[in-house]
Amino acid sequence: MARVVVDIMPKAEILDPQGQAIVGALGRLGFGGVSDVRQGKRFELEVDGSVDDDSLQRIASELLANTVIEDFTVTRVQ
Repeated sequence: MARVVVDIMPKAEILDPQGQAIVGALGRLGFGGVSDVRQGKRFELEVDGSVDDDSLQRIASELLANTVIEDFTVTRVQ
């Protein structure tokens, strides 16, 4: 078994209202110096040896991420 991490973030040109809300909240709570926040998603998958890298890319692009507005990375963690 192996652990695979899929990190998904909004593309740079996409507005991130949740990230903007976090920046505003940080300022109101007295945390200065933070000028931008981008909020994403993280998925952890346990896979067996039969799941190859191409399949993981398809899982991420077809099910986990909306590739029109999100970028993703797939990483096998040992």
